[in-house]
Amino acid sequence: MGSLDTLRNEFKQFLLALLESYVPGLSNLLFDGFVLVWIIAFTVFLHIILHVFIRRSLLKLASKTVGKWPQALLEGRLFQRVSFVLQGIVVHFQASLWLDEPSFLLRVIQGAASQWILLFGMLALFSVLNTFERLLNARTNKIRFPFRGLIQTIKLILSILFGLLAISLLMGKSPVILFSGLGALSAILLLVFKDAILGLVAGIQLSANQMLSVGDWLEMPKYGADGDVIDIALTTVKVQNWDKTITTIPTYALISDSFKNWRGMSDAGGRRIKRSVLIETSSIGFLDETLYLYLKKSDFLGSYLDEKSEAIKLANEEKKIDMSVRLNGRRLTNIGTFRNYMVSYLKSHPYIRQDMTLIVRQMDSSSNGVPIEIYAFTNTTSWNLYEDIQSDIFDHIFAVLPEFGLRIHEAPTGHDVRGLVGMQQTTEKQQVAE
Repeated sequence: MGSLDTLRNEFKQFLLALLESYVPGLSNLLFDGFVLVWIIAFTVFLHIILHVFIRRSLLKLASKTVGKWPQALLEGRLFQRVSFVLQGIVVHFQASLWLDEPSFLLRVIQGAASQWILLFGMLALFSVLNTFERLLNARTNKIRFPFRGLIQTIKLILSILFGLLAISLLMGKSPVILFSGLGALSAILLLVFKDAILGLVAGIQLSANQMLSVGDWLEMPKYGADGDVIDIALTTVKVQNWDKTITTIPTYALISDSFKNWRGMSDAGGRRIKRSVLIETSSIGFLDETLYLYLKKSDFLGSYLDEKSEAIKLANEEKKIDMSVRLNGRRLTNIGTFRNYMVSYLKSHPYIRQDMTLIVRQMDSSSNGVPIEIYAFTNTTSWNLYEDIQSDIFDHIFAVLPEFGLRIHEAPTGHDVRGLVGMQQTTEKQQVAE
């Protein structure tokens, strides 16, 4: 090291003497200019070597490797940023090598180089974190852990630390002094980073309790969100709605407000059908002999009608019921037979889950008729297939209802009213003619 300093001093003295002989009184200024030009030229040369030749070689080498890390790190601009850090270190070293205190140029170059090193050192760490996040999301897509929020939290902490270091270098003070002064600014910091802090806490709760993950179907009417979660960040959650619009929700709102997550439906492998058909009340009645014999031919109703009619017959005979009066005793009804038909139909349906709840029930009647509700689960969660299955079931219901002597309740339309008025006018004309 001593020989290097001696060589440097001898070379510097030689240049100063040479410059003094040609330009008396300006040798020091010209020497500083010469050093500045030399540092810039050497840095440009180093930049070309690193970013053109070495980077290309590394890209070729990474493309031939089996692992994903080398390629991912290069694609994440890690090498470029590390190269800039190396260039800053070289500039700092060159300034210290050729310039002596108390040179103003030395302080400027070293200060700028230090800030440069800190900036690109922080960005290099960001590249590592981004690569880490991308590879983790690719490998652990089944774990459903929102790594993005965690990575952004680490980035925020690193940004604060590097910012304090940069300020301490500019001020020439120890970073410990700045850290000790943060206590007085805590109220301001809490106000500035309120959303980030709330988002961090909410993100931890969402992750720990597995409340929400990327890819989940989220429904939150308060924010107009109904679609797939595409991103969970530190302060916001992005939802792509079914109409392809994007809704942004504050992360902490998912903790303070309620929302519906449809992940349970996807995990269960079945989607619920809960829909009713309204039966015209006046069409409900007892089964007569003709209808009974006709329905008994159905594969879904044959055994049911045999067992039910036998049980009703025994119960009526035991109580000595006078069956000549239709008000007496127990009888089969068309709506009850229809309900049992639908239960058998759904139990034999290839796309209905038999290990989940399956009910065909009669709801409270109203002026709109008697609702018969189908409550079952399909064996798929695909939206298209689910709608097809549900539509096929209700197509069948609408088609078979007349076979039971039942009618769908329909509110009168303008066409119906015009038809009635026309019939009344025709009747009046006939009466007048007579």
